[in-house]
Amino acid sequence: MFKQVSELSMAQTDEGSPTAVAAGSAPGESGVFVLSARFKGGLHISATPRRHHVYFQLTPGAHFECRIAGQVSSHKSMAGSLAICPAGADYAADADNSVEAILVAIEPGQFALAAAEGSALNAKLVERFSGCDQMLFDFARGLALESASGYPNGPLFWNGVAGAFVNGLLVRHTSKLENLVRGKLGKDVLGRLRDYVVAHLDEPIAVGALAKIAGRSPFHFTRVFNRSVGMTPYRYVVHLRLRRALELVRDGRHGLAEIAAITGFADQSHLSRWIRRVHGVPPTELAAL
Repeated sequence: MFKQVSELSMAQTDEGSPTAVAAGSAPGESGVFVLSARFKGGLHISATPRRHHVYFQLTPGAHFECRIAGQVSSHKSMAGSLAICPAGADYAADADNSVEAILVAIEPGQFALAAAEGSALNAKLVERFSGCDQMLFDFARGLALESASGYPNGPLFWNGVAGAFVNGLLVRHTSKLENLVRGKLGKDVLGRLRDYVVAHLDEPIAVGALAKIAGRSPFHFTRVFNRSVGMTPYRYVVHLRLRRALELVRDGRHGLAEIAAITGFADQSHLSRWIRRVHGVPPTELAAL
């Protein structure tokens, strides 16, 4: 069950693997993965993660020795205490007694997209050794329970809770960058790009046209866009097409073929494949909401 977080090294006192309570992610592209595990006698965790890692301790009173990106901390945790380890920040943690913990891992691209959509473009996740965020803790427990139960509420429920978790991180656990980061897009530029795409959803949209709006060459624009928003310009256009398509599906006044034409998908089948890929359900389930 732990293979999906292969960047993570975990062991308990007997040097064996901890007991997995839950591990996985619902079908679709939420970009959020949950792992819940019990460590007998003690805990060791270390990683240089490619995802953002957010931990929650379920066991009160455990003593931890922690390191994140060269900084160290020695402390006792409360039930629900969280630690935040951004992608790329080398970290390790050791505890001297049995503990149970939940890890929520988030794809950096998904985090970057949520930041861009939430007017927090280029927001930086802040490292934390400990702290309390009851709302995030409740979301994490909800994700762990959903995973352990085999996703009984379906991918759309998972996507909703996962999205709320990411948004909570953005609102309460990021630093605001006052100046434009070199090699990244500014909010004004992204706003103009978004407005252009939304106004031309039913037309072919070339990367060259977007690059011209940003004042860059297509090659350089693609690299900077990917770095800023967490996906390629083409994938972002699909994201905006799909978002509008979902609004129309739920509105119920248009058929799928018409919606596909309005939003720039090749045909009904093309639209349906994207809905299944991103949301993990057929269009009929979206229409039923």
